[in-house]
Formats: sequence, structure tokens, C-alpha cells
Amino acid sequence: MPIINLKISKKLTSQELQSVVNEITNLTAKHLKKKPEVTAITVLSVERTNWFINSNSLENLNQDSFYLDIKVTDGTNSKDDKSEYIEAIFNYIRTILENLHSESYVYVEEVKADAYGFGGFTQEYRYIKNQINR
Repeated sequence: MPIINLKISKKLTSQELQSVVNEITNLTAKHLKKKPEVTAITVLSVERTNWFINSNSLENLNQDSFYLDIKVTDGTNSKDDKSEYIEAIFNYIRTILENLHSESYVYVEEVKADAYGFGGFTQEYRYIKNQINR
């Protein structure tokens, strides 16, 4: 059910892209217990000339960076889950971007269940329906 957006300062080949998507899906399942079959990921490559840290482009710094945000239903993960996920994602991306700038981010956004959903239904609706059908 999570939607994941990855911005990365490297143009990935189709093979690299598939590998990145597979690993992010696996790490999301492992650390946040999210089902792969409802995990959606978008990936955007951003030129190093268009990415700035402290007003310096990554091109000028001769470094790379990434930003990953994931939306999950509020209260479905512990602080430890989120901390482990952030560390795992950072360490994985470090294997792809050799000269990774420390100002690279992972953002786990917790969204209220009545304001988040897929397939036309909120997560709150799915929860209540599941409880009634027990």
C-alpha cells in the first residue's frame, strides 16, 4: 500500500532501475512489513547540475545524492521499524552512488488512515471492513 518516490542523481540503466526497484520493495517489506503486491514506486533521475546542497550543485561538488519518501498509514510502524528502514535504504543507495553526499534523505511520512488509500478506498475503510468480516 505504500507509495514510494525516489529521486536519484544518477541516470540508471533499465537493468539498474529494475534492481533498485526490487531492492527497495524488499527492504520495505522487511523493515516496514509492507506487502510487495501493493507497493508502488516511482523513480526520477535528476541531473547533478540541477541538484544543490548549500547552493553548490552536485556536479561542482563531484558528489551524488538521493531523496526517498514513502507514505504509510499512521501508526502502522514503530520508531525502531522506521529507524531501521532509513538506515537500510541509506546503506543500500550508498552501494549505487559511490560518492554519496551525507545530505541525502529518507522520509517516512505517516498519513492518517481516513486520508490515504488506493483503489478508491481509504485505509480506514479497509480496516473497518476487515473487522466486520471477522
